[in-house]
Amino acid sequence: MIGMNAVLGVAVVSLGMVLTPGPNMMYLVSRSITQGRRAGAVSLAGVAVGFLIYLTAANLGLSVVFLAVPQLYLAVKLAGAGYLAWLAWKALKPGGTSVFSHQELAPDSPWRLFTMGVLTNLLNPKIAIMYVSLIPQFIDPTAGHTLAQGFALGGIQISISLGVNLAIVMAAGTIAVFLAGRPSWLKAQRYVMGTVLGALAIKLATDRTPAAAA
Repeated sequence: MIGMNAVLGVAVVSLGMVLTPGPNMMYLVSRSITQGRRAGAVSLAGVAVGFLIYLTAANLGLSVVFLAVPQLYLAVKLAGAGYLAWLAWKALKPGGTSVFSHQELAPDSPWRLFTMGVLTNLLNPKIAIMYVSLIPQFIDPTAGHTLAQGFALGGIQISISLGVNLAIVMAAGTIAVFLAGRPSWLKAQRYVMGTVLGALAIKLATDRTPAAAA
């Protein structure tokens, strides 16, 4: 039903996006370091639910809403750009801390970890834009069953994202310990992440792709 080109295309896009620093990665790493891998895994379960909510909404007509109200689409992009810019500033500002720095945070209950994972993903502008603008480009209307294609391609994206994020959750503590003894590396990581987030914010704010492309 879906061609190999579409599968590979979605896989490449998904891998590129999950490896790009963003709110999901920052939240999962911070919780894994402060509360352990189990807390990171519970948070990741919430992130997975966030993916499913976006995937369902997109396949049931979110892109149609954005097409009918292009101002709403623009508002989502600008809000996302502002959020990414804020995260970039937190990383780059004088005295900023790396996401892999150990911070004293009050432990959260499993339910709060889960719900925060959901909310963090739902507020992630990269995810909203991906489901509305990117994945639909790989759907072939001539192949029929466009709804099934949308869910199948979304399932590929979710599988890749969860697999990579789970690896990050499992390795976060080890990476933090490794970087703790290398302050210059920790500083470089902070600047790289902040620069990438800032570049994404600028790209998102200046992108003039119309909602009709969704």
